[in-house]
This record gives sequence, C-alpha cells and structure tokens, in this order.
Amino acid sequence: METMIVTPQAEMTMKQKLQDVLMIVSWREIARNYFGKSSSWLYHKLDGIDGNGGKGEFSEKEKEQMRGALCDLADRLRRAADNI
Repeated sequence: METMIVTPQAEMTMKQKLQDVLMIVSWREIARNYFGKSSSWLYHKLDGIDGNGGKGEFSEKEKEQMRGALCDLADRLRRAADNI
C-alpha cells in the first residue's frame, strides 16, 4: 500500500482566477462603476498589494462586489448579443 502525502495548495489569487478575461475587461470601468475606486486601487488588489505596498487581498465584501460586477457585465454582453 502506498502512502500519499498531501500538501496544502496555495489558494489562487484573484488575478489567477480572472486570467481568462484579464485582457478583455476594462478594469478601469469596473473600478470606477462598481467599486467607486481608481483603476490603480483595483490593479493593486488584483496583484494582492494594499495601498502601502503590503499584502492586500480582496475582502469577502469586495469579492462579492467583483462577482456582481462580472455577472452584470456578462448580462449586458448577452443582451447586446441578443440585439444583433
């Protein structure tokens, strides 16, 4: 019988989770319209940096806001496609 050692995997960063859409989404518009923040704030969050150069992950509330923003954008894209 083999013994398997399971090591915990590091959780993916928000940037890694969004890799598929990073280059096609206007993060400036998401930052401004959904968070009321600057694009640099959002880019720092995506990179896991806070405003002081320390570690700055998304809070649970911010993760929920990001989910909502992306779902809203997806709905808007679907409606636009349906109108073609």
